[in-house]
Amino acid sequence: MKSYEIYGNFLEELPASDQFLVISFSPSSIPLKQRWRNNGLSADFVADYLTTFFPADEDAPSTIERQKELKGAVSYIANELLENAMKFHDESVHNTIQFGIHLFDETVVLFSKNCIPSANWPRFKPIIEDLINSDPQELYINQMEKLAEEDDNNGSGLGLITICCDYGASLGWKIDSQEENLGILTINTMVQLQV
Repeated sequence: MKSYEIYGNFLEELPASDQFLVISFSPSSIPLKQRWRNNGLSADFVADYLTTFFPADEDAPSTIERQKELKGAVSYIANELLENAMKFHDESVHNTIQFGIHLFDETVVLFSKNCIPSANWPRFKPIIEDLINSDPQELYINQMEKLAEEDDNNGSGLGLITICCDYGASLGWKIDSQEENLGILTINTMVQLQV
């Protein structure tokens, strides 16, 4: 593998923006599996933070509905990114897990960053390739059928498929190999949501 690979719709350089939030989670502070239970709280916080930039006007019901839809979408996407980052992070690596959100004129960009053992990459790569090369609706149906037949649904990619199907968001990844930690890959996941 080169030093990094890009999959899907990943922006290496985000446009300048003064409106962003980045949260880091330290693997050494409390066990990540324990922190994983708090992902919903963190996702809701990020969604609440974002809605302050889209104030609702009681005289315009459409703004209230739009704010509610945006809050639901961001909460779901943030929770999914955080869950995946926590679930698959290599706890032996002392790098922090990062999650962030950037607000642009017509796009919200959410991202997560975590580390995995490079030995796990062959398991994730086909899921990513399916997500970027397949019709999301067909992929969703196929994945649901597969999950109905299998007991192990760990790493199914269903949450990411749902992000594409339900919210029309685009996904991208940057996979970095670390020179200082051979055998470890940094997974940068990006979701772009139109607002």
